[in-house]
Amino acid sequence: MKVENFDFGTTKEGEKVSGIRINNEKGLEMALISYGATLTSLKMTDRKGKQEECLLGFGSVSDYEKQDAFIGATIGRVGNRIGKAAYVLDGKEYKLSVNDQGCNHLHGGAKGYDKVIWNIEALKETDRTGVRCTYLSRDGEENYPGNLEVEVIYWLTADNELIMDYKAVTDKRTPVNLTNHAYWNLSGEHRETIHDHYLQIEAESYLPVDEVSIPTGEIRKVEGTPFDFRKLKQIGPDLEKSQGFDHNFNLSAEKKETPSNRIYLEHRGSGRAMEILTTEPGVQFYSGNFLGGLKQMGLDTHYALCLETQMYPDSVNRKDFPSIILNPGEVYRHTTIHKFSHIK
Repeated sequence: MKVENFDFGTTKEGEKVSGIRINNEKGLEMALISYGATLTSLKMTDRKGKQEECLLGFGSVSDYEKQDAFIGATIGRVGNRIGKAAYVLDGKEYKLSVNDQGCNHLHGGAKGYDKVIWNIEALKETDRTGVRCTYLSRDGEENYPGNLEVEVIYWLTADNELIMDYKAVTDKRTPVNLTNHAYWNLSGEHRETIHDHYLQIEAESYLPVDEVSIPTGEIRKVEGTPFDFRKLKQIGPDLEKSQGFDHNFNLSAEKKETPSNRIYLEHRGSGRAMEILTTEPGVQFYSGNFLGGLKQMGLDTHYALCLETQMYPDSVNRKDFPSIILNPGEVYRHTTIHKFSHIK
């Protein structure tokens, strides 16, 4: 596989941003930058062999700094929302920064992992090449307890896979829920919206949310609702019925030892398909409802979609949801595999 290092400019604070690009022999190409350990590009061939862009991304650091949609970034310390921007751990209340709808803490806060500089380096193995991203999240950063050592390796394989391997250790009890905020559009070069994509999410239930997008606590069956993606179906018809998707689908009751929870996406016009296998019990399906707020950057509503593999939202405030508390001596692990292929 071919590996290329490149410069990606400097942040407004004067920090240098570097990048690594990897190509395999089947036309799959990945690029990642140190700002936010952000995936800036994922190019793959269509059924005719034409390589095109399938991720939202920007060409400059300043564009990433301007946007608030977490595009392509590694997310932490806690992905998704924490209601009322607060939680209690071991009898102590932790008040967090508010950065969502005037009341919630979203994706790690005002300066989450998406807005910091990571250390990145290329790794090579026999049948895969990757980018190892590391970051030390200090005790008290965004008011989370404990020094959290985070490692994420983004692997590109000879078999047309993108594998995300997350690992973290802490010296104090702390909540951890890491994910990636890639925005997918398999039509190629974003020539279409997501309406003609077909999606399958192997989940029997989802989490309804309140008026500020926090789970109500109910675990509702998908049967008979627009949220039923158990069988492959076109996304478009249900976008209006659901008023757009931004919900957690419950793939399993607990985290899996191996990546076996499944999501599948295809675009029939281009012939591109993507199967996702994950260890995580949930996936947040976000249909790009608010990308219209970035029209000045060339984006629009439903321009791309996110399939964020994760633990359940607001888990720190719900004892009936799978726990996201990491203890000293334990190792947080999360693996998500994206398998790219073609359909006829």
